[in-house]
Amino acid sequence: MKMKINSKDFRVRPGEKVTLREWPTMVKPFCKSKKRYQKLLGEHVEELSALQRLHYASNRYAVLLIFQAMDAAGKDGAIRHVMSGVNPQGCQVFSFKQPSAEELEHDFLWRTTRRFPERG
Repeated sequence: MKMKINSKDFRVRPGEKVTLREWPTMVKPFCKSKKRYQKLLGEHVEELSALQRLHYASNRYAVLLIFQAMDAAGKDGAIRHVMSGVNPQGCQVFSFKQPSAEELEHDFLWRTTRRFPERG
């Protein structure tokens, strides 16, 4: 069973006014039981691990994931959950705190581009 989440349900267009009470705080459950979720997570973790090995062997591209949110927004939990099937030896992690004066002179992604991962 593949989980499908339509990202358009959570996307806001630039300049669009956002009223938070109009946005859902929960999504419809994909499974009827926690046991089924755990089985599905196990399948996805295996698939992610296999894809990481294939990606590493190709040595052609790099993957950059940026988690950005306010403090206490759940970034750590999301990262722990999403990356549970990834071999940490194939990862580099950089934490960005308050921007320095030099970083403020550039666009907000400038400091992340300096940390682009290597291919593979």
